[in-house]
Amino acid sequence: MSEVSVFSDHICQLGEGPSYDPATDTLFWFDIVNGQLLEKPLTGALKIHELGQMASAIAIIDDQRQLIATETGLHVRDVATGKMTLHTPIEADNPVTRSNDSRVHPCGAFWVGTMAKDEAKGAGSIYWFFKGKLRTLYTGITVSNSICFSEDGTIAYYTDTATGLLMRTACDPATGLPVGEPKVFVDHRSSKGYVDGSVVDRDGVLWNAVWGGKAVKAYSPNGTLLREIPMPVTQASCPAFVGAKADRLAVTSAWKGKDEKQRQLDPQAGMTFLIDSPVNGRFEPRVLIA
Repeated sequence: MSEVSVFSDHICQLGEGPSYDPATDTLFWFDIVNGQLLEKPLTGALKIHELGQMASAIAIIDDQRQLIATETGLHVRDVATGKMTLHTPIEADNPVTRSNDSRVHPCGAFWVGTMAKDEAKGAGSIYWFFKGKLRTLYTGITVSNSICFSEDGTIAYYTDTATGLLMRTACDPATGLPVGEPKVFVDHRSSKGYVDGSVVDRDGVLWNAVWGGKAVKAYSPNGTLLREIPMPVTQASCPAFVGAKADRLAVTSAWKGKDEKQRQLDPQAGMTFLIDSPVNGRFEPRVLIA
């Protein structure tokens, strides 16, 4: 078994959206439903930032600014002050939906997923944002997840968690736009749990957090299951590469949807973990907003 340790024992109702900043050796992640951005250096203390709205994903613009996906759209956050400024509205006039899984393409484009706050069927979409331009890619999504890309930018992955199908599509490496029709990469419908967040390493291996499956799974570039790493929580939600060499995985989790008895049986639900088994990871690209 790979060594899995607690990175942060702070309990998130819905821990999600982990992203590592190598410049500061810091992991950022979210408690989506409580509107919190969490910040913790790999060897430092936890900081909790109250955002005042649901938020789910973060990308680095430069050393002074971050881009955060929230229930009203993309906000530029000043790192020094924490001030948030709306940059590009996304479904801002729709109180039913919020942002969910999102990730930066190697070219600097940002794929941003949305979903209904109550997980209503087909209420979400996946958007492409690049240098100030916004375009809708896919609609009718119930739970947008697993947005990630190959290192060369030629392949994009995503899922509607409700379908149990992890999709793969060819991608333009220069723009991050999909080319051609998506095809099934992994059919998870007969397996335990649901496809949640994913990242792709330098070898093209996709690492997926299995919500409800107590595991992180690794798939080869052709969709073959390579490894399954047991997790100490039922609802692992999303992985991120961390460390000076991006050679470890941080994994968020959640207790959302569990009653008191279920939480007692899953006492670490909502904590954030480190998987110390070496991976050939890579750092997230910076997002280009203009």
